[in-house]
Formats: sequence, C-alpha cells, structure tokens
Amino acid sequence: MNNNIRGITHIAFFNPQANFDRNDSHLAEHPDFGGQLVYVKELAKAMGELGIQVDIITRLINDEKWREFSEQFDFYPDAPNVRIVRIPFAGNQFLRKEDLWDYLPEYVDGIYRFYESEGSFPEFVTTHYGDGGVSGVLFMKRTTIPFSFTAHSLGAWKRDKLIAIGCDEEEIEKKYKFSIRTCAENLALKYASFVVCSTTQERYEQYSHKAYMCNPYDDKFKVIPPGINHKIFNTRESEIDLLMEKYIEEKLSKAPLNRQRLPFVLMSSRIDKKKNHISVVKAFLNDEQLLSSANLFIILRGIDDIEKFAYENDTEEARILKEIIDIAKAEIGRSIFFANISDQITLASFYRVCAKRGSVFVLPATYEPFGLAIIEAAACGLKLVATKNGGPVEILSGGEGLLIDPDDIKDISSKLYISLTQFTNEKSLLLANRYSWKNTAFAYLQNMMNCPVREQNIDDREIETFYRLIKPIQ
Repeated sequence: MNNNIRGITHIAFFNPQANFDRNDSHLAEHPDFGGQLVYVKELAKAMGELGIQVDIITRLINDEKWREFSEQFDFYPDAPNVRIVRIPFAGNQFLRKEDLWDYLPEYVDGIYRFYESEGSFPEFVTTHYGDGGVSGVLFMKRTTIPFSFTAHSLGAWKRDKLIAIGCDEEEIEKKYKFSIRTCAENLALKYASFVVCSTTQERYEQYSHKAYMCNPYDDKFKVIPPGINHKIFNTRESEIDLLMEKYIEEKLSKAPLNRQRLPFVLMSSRIDKKKNHISVVKAFLNDEQLLSSANLFIILRGIDDIEKFAYENDTEEARILKEIIDIAKAEIGRSIFFANISDQITLASFYRVCAKRGSVFVLPATYEPFGLAIIEAAACGLKLVATKNGGPVEILSGGEGLLIDPDDIKDISSKLYISLTQFTNEKSLLLANRYSWKNTAFAYLQNMMNCPVREQNIDDREIETFYRLIKPIQ
C-alpha cells in the first residue's frame, strides 16, 4: 500500500507501568517513576495543545500504599485534551515493571474493551519502553491500529553493563527478566510504523547491538529529541525563589562563613547506582582545589533525615546514601549538603538561585540514554558537566559544557573546577532554547501522518514465543 496515515485527531500512549497522576506523585522516587514518565506526560500535553485528543493508558492500582492510582480516570489541570486512563490488570497491588510482563495480554484486552465501550478507537498509538511496545504489537494484531515505539533504554545494554561490573547472570535475569524484555523490544522494533530515538548515537550505536534484529539505517528510525517545559525551567524570577534562597541559607547556616557564599556543584538524579553519585563525592573530597572553590549539593526527594533513612532502610537508595555518609561524614553540613526537593517547580527555583552563584550541574551517570536533566538545568542558567557515555555527547556537541569519564575521579574533579572557574552560562542558555516539547510533538505527528501504512501480517509464531517466555512467571 502507498497510502499515508491521515487525519490524526486521537492518539493513545501505552504505558502499562508508568503510574501517572495529576500531582506527579512519587516522581523520581522509584525506578518506575523516572524520566520516561516526564517524557510521556510532557509530550502528551504538547500534543493536546495542538488540538489532539490524547489518552495515557496505564494501570489501575488498588493498593493502600499507592492510593493516587486507584481511580479509572485522572487528568492534568492545565491539559484539557489529555486524560489518564487506568486499566485494571495484574491484581490490585503495586508491582515493579519487571513483574508485569506476564499480565500484558490482560492489559491489552482491557484497552480493547475500554475503547469498544466508548464506541471509537484512536487512529494511532505511541508506545513507550519494551512493555508498552509489545502491547502495541498485541493491540495492532487485534485492531490493525498502527503504533510507534520509543524504547527510552534497551534491555540488552543494561544487561551487558551489569555483567561487566560483576553481577551474576542468573540473578540479574531473575530480577530484570532481560530475555522477556529483549523479545518484547524486538517485536516492537519489527512491527512499529516508526521507531523514535533521542539522538543519532542512540540510533546507530544502541540499535546495532547484536541482540536486536533490526537495521538502524532503515528509514523507520527517526531521531526526535525530547524537549523541556520552558514554563517551568527558565531564568525568570518567581516568588518561590525568595523562599528558596532562605531554604538554602538555612542549609548553609552551620557551615563556616567563608563557605556560605561559594558556588555549588549540583546533582539531582535519582539515587541509583548507575547514576554514579559516589564518583562525584569522591572527586569533590579528593581535590583540595575543588573543595575550596565550591560546596556540593545532592538533591533528594522525600527524605529529610538522611542518616535515619540510610541506616534504617535496606534499599539501593539507602545503601548509596550510607556509602556517601560513611566517606564524607566530616564534610556533611560543612561543604556537602542535601536538599529535599519535591517537584519540578521547586527544582527549577533551586536551579535559578544556585545559578546566581555561578554553580555547575553535573550528570555523572555511567551511561545516560539522553540527558534531559542537563537541558532543564541549562534553561535555569547553570553551567554543565556530564558523562561522555550516551546522549550528552550530542547535546553538548557545540561546547555548551564539559564531558567527563564517569569512571575517572581525577577527570571529574578537573572538569568541575574548570567549569566553575572558566565557564559562563551563555552557551547553556542557548542550548536550552533548542529543545521544546512543542517541537517534539510536531515531529511525532508529522511522522504519524506521513509514514507509509504497512501491511502488518504479524507472525503468530513470534507472539507465541513471547507467551512462552512469560508463562513461567505465573
């Protein structure tokens, strides 16, 4: 067929495990509430502003600890064309995304029944992460409705990195279900109308992994950078900034007077081993020149008493914080500080106040698929230092910031000091202007309308392979 898809007015986003709600509850507190959630929410809202009716199809949970996700419908107050639709499947309790694979056919059945009850279906589906991708395959087999696939990250690369640092293959397979995830990703890659990559590096390097049966040089691969919310992340002063200045002053009140006006090195990633906070802490402590030139601020969410949390919990986040406390105890409250930042508006205010001091934002992850946080920080006037592994290489290709080897403590400390003492934020601000969700939404819609309608005869044997992999989980 040479026809094109036309007349896109209604789009569904498939996100079985990303638990959306109007208040962004638990955002960045848990691996299932990370950057992918922000990406989908902002893209959906941008499409809504262009007049598209958008449904974010996720999971209904009746769990006392997760009450925010117990109603069938939800919404964002500033996005009248976007609704959150929660499908009941996989029981009532909250489950990690890795524990939902077995229930995805139930998820897709629920979506089909929902739209059947409404009397109309979306013209196009955009799917996210491997579980959303394979759900798009199953839904298309039932309805012929085409879909796009945005992986955000690929399971085979995560598996390789975990093995490289000495993790047991059987243990990580049991925890992360990589065989299922890779199968799901391959199905999504094969049957998607187009595949969205955030950078050319992601397109040509990530999808060249031997685990994936695809050709990244195929025209179905589209490079569409994500955007940022410029209504939130900007350099315009707001009333909250005065409160933020007082909050920061209070945090610094017990520090020596000569340290209270120093600029900051900031980290605001989720506390996760791959985000590599510990390397920046070591770089900061082991370089006298850097230590005397700045304070280190580590941004958390929902944690006020760091020591209590670290020593009374047995989670990855607690273990990482305990390691930081153990090696930096003498400097905590003197040159190393923690901020409890609960939402994006407050985070942007924190960035703006710190930018006035000439502060530096650092993203030291061992690998970062894109690096949206870099652009958000840049939009608020912060200088930039980021990992050389992944998307930041492309984001900072014009010299807007410095790239570091996340495994090299001396390289990290050196680049942080150079950024603090020799860089301005002019290029950071120019960088931020290049990224907007409106541009991202336009690119998605253009590809939806112009991509060829493919004859998609889904091979039942491939679906059965996926079913055989998920059955042992039952």
